[in-house]
Amino acid sequence: MPTIAFLPNPLGPALTVTAEGRLLDACDDGRAPVAFSCRSASCGTCRVEVLAGAELLAPPADDERELLERLGDPGLRLACQAVVRPGAGLIRIRWVGPASRV
Repeated sequence: MPTIAFLPNPLGPALTVTAEGRLLDACDDGRAPVAFSCRSASCGTCRVEVLAGAELLAPPADDERELLERLGDPGLRLACQAVVRPGAGLIRIRWVGPASRV
């Protein structure tokens, strides 16, 4: 199971969890410093930058990819939509913050 390391930010301290499946669930269960609003790939509040371990995430689904392209952030991920693949490794994540344009 991958280890997910969230960097500290104004929402909270650094956090490390071990999880697979929906990144949203790992954030909720661990109380990660990532904000959520819609939870359905329509607002961009949960945009994160994957600093390491991007290969341990499933590719973005159409909804996630389309919103990130519309926001001009195709290199980021939505924590509400990203799926952590099974296996070993480290994923380092930095919360970017709410989108300024939708």
